[in-house]
Amino acid sequence: MLGGISIWQLLIVLAILILIFGTKKLKNLGADLGGAVKGFKQAVDKEDDVADEKTTQSKVIDSEVKKDDKSA
Repeated sequence: MLGGISIWQLLIVLAILILIFGTKKLKNLGADLGGAVKGFKQAVDKEDDVADEKTTQSKVIDSEVKKDDKSA
């Protein structure tokens, strides 16, 4: 692979990281990173729910306005 990262290069980098930081720190780092990703996903899902709710509310308001225009 030209310009790509092979599995051997990834293994070498992992071995160097283990030698530098140790497995305990890497485990804690992985847990912290996983928690951050989980929190980010929850925030994105919550934001999507709020956007969907606003869209639904605007559709209801638009339909009420159209009803008022037809009755007038």
